[in-house]
Formats: sequence, C-alpha cells, structure tokens
Amino acid sequence: MRKERFVIDYQDKVISIRGLYKAFDDFEVLKGVDLDLYRGENLVVLGKSGTGKSVLIKIISGLLRPDAGSVNVLGKDVDKINRKELNALRLKVGFSFQNSALYDSMTVQENLEFPLKRHDPSLTQKQVNSFINIVLEAVGLGQTADQMPSELSGGQRKRIGIARTLILKPDIMLYDEPTAGLDPITSQEINNLINAVQQRFNTSSIIITHDLTCARETGDRLVMLLDGQFQRQGTFDEVFSTDDERVQAFYNYNFID
Repeated sequence: MRKERFVIDYQDKVISIRGLYKAFDDFEVLKGVDLDLYRGENLVVLGKSGTGKSVLIKIISGLLRPDAGSVNVLGKDVDKINRKELNALRLKVGFSFQNSALYDSMTVQENLEFPLKRHDPSLTQKQVNSFINIVLEAVGLGQTADQMPSELSGGQRKRIGIARTLILKPDIMLYDEPTAGLDPITSQEINNLINAVQQRFNTSSIIITHDLTCARETGDRLVMLLDGQFQRQGTFDEVFSTDDERVQAFYNYNFID
C-alpha cells in the first residue's frame, strides 16, 4: 500500500542542516551533511546500521553536539542556544525511541502522566485524564491505561511510546527505527499509525529506518545516507531508480524474490 500524499508546505523549513560533521575518534560518521525538513512532511532517512542515522537525530535533539556545521530547528540554532532554551525546544520535538523507553514500574496511565505533570504542574487531574484519553485513542489503545508495560506486546509498547511523545503536542516527531523487531503485521500497524499521526496532529517527522516497506509507506520524501553523506533523495521510486550498486544492494536485501 502506497502512502497517500499529504499537503506539505515546501516554503516552511522546520529543520535546516548545513555542513554537518560528526566523528567518534578517527571514525567519521557524518561528512558534511545538508538536510531540510518541511512543515507537514514525513521524511525518511535510509541507511545501513552504523551509518549515522541515529547520530543525526540525536544531534537534532541536542543529545549530541556536532563537530562542525549548523543545525536549525524551529528557528533555533541547536548548538548555540543555552540549556534553558534547549529544554524548551525539546518540548516541541518528540523523540520516539527504538525501545519505547517506558518506565516498567509505572502503569500506562502513569507513564503518560509523567511528562504532562513534569512540564505543566498546574494541570488538573481532569485535564490530564482528557489528554491521556486523546492520545490513547489516537494510537488505538484506549483500554490499556491501567496495564503495566510488561503486559503489553512489542507493538503495543511502541504505540504507547508514541502516545507519550504525542502528549506534549510536539511540532516535530523523530522516529528511531519504529518497526525494528516487529513482525510484518505489527510493522504495518506502526506504519499506518505514523501516517495517522501526521494527518491528525499535523506533525513534521523524520523517520530513521532500514526497513524499506516502512520507508515506502510512510515517506513523502526519502534520503539515503551512504558513506557519511546523502547520496540519493526524492520519492521512493526516484531514490531506487539508479544503477548504483550500493543502492540496489540495499533494495535487493529488503525485496529480493
């Protein structure tokens, strides 16, 4: 199933990256990366494991510092703002971790309450419950509030992780390998959810993945990270319409008959 096209504002950049470099000791991960994310867009970043995809979104969210280059998120230069400004910016950027990052000792309700009460202690319990009901319904898990994470399937935990990210109403969503470790049917459900989040919450998203089915079904635009730089970008068909053996090998690994 191909993704339905969403209205994207290609005049409004919510993330703009120029000349981004990052190395760990002598290993260069990112070698002068340029990237834009537009308002309302689902942008997929493709690449093999270890190519720097997760490093990229950690730099965007301020969890890692670049060695060189500029990273502008919602009009703020991430590497130049102070800690207070960075924390405020992070409230507008939702990070959906690969492992869902739920607190095992808390119920689903408590996991969702935690970020709300931490960032706005003035909220009444009625308001908190209303927000929680909205995001649980949005991810299709309205009856799980009293369950513990250990009682949920892997796919359900992914959904609750996304719900916890959504509850602060971010402008940007960063998905780190959202279908990793999931069976094909559950992966399809997560793909559908990513598209539903874009439509319902008007988010702009970067989706880090090496799963081409996820890329094809969620991405308005794709970029492929090879040898520390973006070598291909465009629609799914445009990215893979090439004789480049590195790109074809990636495609064949996912879709070979």
